[in-house]
Amino acid sequence: MLDLIVIGAGPVGLACAIEAKREGLTAVVIDRGALVNSIVGYPTNMEFFSTPELIEIGAHPFPIPHYKPTREDAIEYYRTVAAREKLDLRLYETVTDVQGQHGDFTVRTNKGEHRGRNIAICTGFFDQANRLGVPGEDLPKLTHYYKEPYPYVRQKVAVIGAKNSAAKAALDCYRHGAEVTLIVRSDALSDKIKYWIKPDLENRIKEGSIRAFFNTSVLAITETTLSLRTPDGDREIENDWVLAMTGYHPDYPLLERFGVTFQADRFRTPVFDETTFESAASGVYLAGTVCGGYQTGRWFIENGRFHASQIARHIASGRAEPVDLVHRHWKTEE
Repeated sequence: MLDLIVIGAGPVGLACAIEAKREGLTAVVIDRGALVNSIVGYPTNMEFFSTPELIEIGAHPFPIPHYKPTREDAIEYYRTVAAREKLDLRLYETVTDVQGQHGDFTVRTNKGEHRGRNIAICTGFFDQANRLGVPGEDLPKLTHYYKEPYPYVRQKVAVIGAKNSAAKAALDCYRHGAEVTLIVRSDALSDKIKYWIKPDLENRIKEGSIRAFFNTSVLAITETTLSLRTPDGDREIENDWVLAMTGYHPDYPLLERFGVTFQADRFRTPVFDETTFESAASGVYLAGTVCGGYQTGRWFIENGRFHASQIARHIASGRAEPVDLVHRHWKTEE
């Protein structure tokens, strides 16, 4: 019987396990993917906007020879911290079933089962892409994750989106020899694009290096074309690849199955105590970006990492007394 089962091996999940250990608690960390799986999915050599001290966990220094860390720096840092702390990591292990109540949960996975008194859900949002909902979206030519430009050299690439990810992907692909078309639902690029990126993209559009369709939506995707609805009518363009930078959202079915409830707002924000981060389900805690619902920009590593110490202190203090809950049982659909 563990004191804490952490679901999600991102920076905040690792921080939860570290802080639990420092409070004298036992913990295991489960993730259906790799260690810091979301960061592994970032573009190759991507530079963080934050400086290293803002994304440190467990008071472990993050020394680098340059001003801001890259994707590779971060992966190595978190790997090293997990090793130094001797965290119990169960990677590529998918939660398939949960039973019990506060004080005695059983979490089953595709590789076994874990019993714990408390659960911390630190699953973020990056693994759940916002879908387009159009025919052809499941073709291999479409991806919601951009890694690097080299597969798209001399290819017709459509980038869908108006924010940072779309802007960076469009510019990167253009500068590495792709024929880039940017598709934007609104009438302009987002003001949230970083100030040094937006003018670059606007100028490439103005000079015609990157073709752009504004107030435009995708109607259908085929092996060789995209069907668009534009202000000037429907049209079809030639296309080899689609980079759908349409954003991400929390895994709501998973949260619901653990008994998490949500506010009646347009962001579908989870209900939790802002001091302890315990959800409406007794013994089930939320930490990191998952706390923001569709407001995926509310919590980052920088502020989400502090949730870990609040959760660990609350569990260790014994202030959260187990209560009887309605028996919860769910299974994933295979």
